[in-house]
Amino acid sequence: MSRPFATLDVFTDVALAGNPLAIVLDADALDPARMQAIAREFNLSETVFVQTPRDPAHEARLRIFTPAAELPFAGHPTVGTAVFLALRYHRDRLATGDVTVVLDETIGPVTCRVRMRAGVAHARFDLPRLPASSGTTASNTLVAAALDLTVDDIGFGRHVSSVFSSGVAFTFIPLRDREALARARPDLTRWRDAFGEFGAVYLYTDDTASPDHQIRARMFAPNMGIAEDPATGGAVAAFAGVLLHYGDLADGDHAFVIEQGFEMGRPSLIELGLTLRDGRLVSASIGGTAIVVSHGTLELE
Repeated sequence: MSRPFATLDVFTDVALAGNPLAIVLDADALDPARMQAIAREFNLSETVFVQTPRDPAHEARLRIFTPAAELPFAGHPTVGTAVFLALRYHRDRLATGDVTVVLDETIGPVTCRVRMRAGVAHARFDLPRLPASSGTTASNTLVAAALDLTVDDIGFGRHVSSVFSSGVAFTFIPLRDREALARARPDLTRWRDAFGEFGAVYLYTDDTASPDHQIRARMFAPNMGIAEDPATGGAVAAFAGVLLHYGDLADGDHAFVIEQGFEMGRPSLIELGLTLRDGRLVSASIGGTAIVVSHGTLELE
């Protein structure tokens, strides 16, 4: 049976940058094994399968797969799919104002606000689950060895290694500068010892290329089929917990722009918004632009 698909570049306002995403439509009849096989075929960091929502008030149900596993939630598929569905089904409304798209993901419903910015569609969503600490990290010696770095490369300011999750757990490793970040290379012989079986690792530094940005990052998840990810919204969602614990943030609203993918030649900009009250994180949001790159048809028997 033929099924339409599209590809987008997410967290960028130009094609052939950002993080590529595949979206497969009319996916109700596909079982998880078939979806996993299609995700391996696209071989992108994530492929989204759009199904009929369980709640008719929602726009669509999403199933999200890496080449190796299904995820309950991910940021760049959420932003990209919200943009794609708004452009496909609500283009007239989008031309005159914001469009709200509710996506039924495994983690729960995710409400996205889509608008046009200088001719490019932009989506922002509130986190369906605020970040929480999700375990402990290995020693800096093990971490440095698994990343082909030195112990002296790890840490800056008050930041130390940590694990947080907003649906998917990430190990966050602070690095002293961009030079150390660029030098990092996964050592697969030591990866499991440092980060566990499916360890997803987010390296970050406050040494950015632009003074308008606050964080520069890279993400590796080789055992999930992602050698390196150009932009990781799910990690940035969990990173809100890092900033809460180590960022010395006052009560009120805070906005961050994260640079990612620059070392890969896929520059991406991810927007993270935080609201704190009485020292607690009460809400957080992820935003970014997306560009439709291709349309096609999967010819599946």
